[in-house]
Amino acid sequence: MAGHLKELRVTLEDKPGSLAMLTEALGKGGVNIDAIAAQTSAQTGDIRVLVEDTQKARTALDAAGIRVQGEREMLFVDLDDKPGSLATVARKLSDKNINVDAIYVVGSGGGKKQLAIGVSDVAKGRAAVV
Repeated sequence: MAGHLKELRVTLEDKPGSLAMLTEALGKGGVNIDAIAAQTSAQTGDIRVLVEDTQKARTALDAAGIRVQGEREMLFVDLDDKPGSLATVARKLSDKNINVDAIYVVGSGGGKKQLAIGVSDVAKGRAAVV
């Protein structure tokens, strides 16, 4: 599945066309968006995209005048697609004092879901969910 993706974070003005500008820049640069999340607050949009090639994405966004504000590795976890699976992982992370600040479903099939999880410490997160 998608265990090689990284998250890029950008902030854009909360207005019609901002998302189009971002996605057109990535498309023009040949960058596939594997997952995306966005929310608005105080006239700005916090947008996070998971991509395979962060350098290619940064180049495409820079060409469009869009500044990348952050890049990070994600924790990838494969779960059984059933009630309580995410709760088990969340408890394991919590028990090791690892904060979760983002989560994406990046794949599913065969009774499984793959999640990309933004955590305070990826290495500790990997150890916690084994």
